[in-house]
Amino acid sequence: MAETFKLTGMKELEQAFRQIGDVPKNRRIGFKALRAGGEPIAKAARSMAPVGEGDLRESIDVLPTLAPSQRGDRGAVAPLEMHVGPGQHPQAITQEFGTFKEPAQPYMRPAWESQRMTALDLIGATLGIEVTKAAAKAPKGR
Repeated sequence: MAETFKLTGMKELEQAFRQIGDVPKNRRIGFKALRAGGEPIAKAARSMAPVGEGDLRESIDVLPTLAPSQRGDRGAVAPLEMHVGPGQHPQAITQEFGTFKEPAQPYMRPAWESQRMTALDLIGATLGIEVTKAAAKAPKGR
């Protein structure tokens, strides 16, 4: 079933970012918001990850970049990206999707499904707080 989202406040957000004007600061704010949204997904994935030999659970993290072997041929899709997952852990894919010998033990997809609305709420709340603080400190007249 398709979900519908209502996104409000984008004009105000864009205006506040323009008022701040400092591109590195804007990027830091964006990364902070994306990291805040990724943490509940990572926490849920850690709690659902199968425990056996290895350290799959401990390897799940929230990072702004992927390892070269994970990127494949594509570069960044968006100006700011945050990735939630097990990094280069050897069993990550086979646990999530299974093999011809072993059934799947999904942990990332269920984590996303259970935490996606929390993640979106946290991204919005963090953006609102951080942009408001930075805009208040920015010089007026931009």
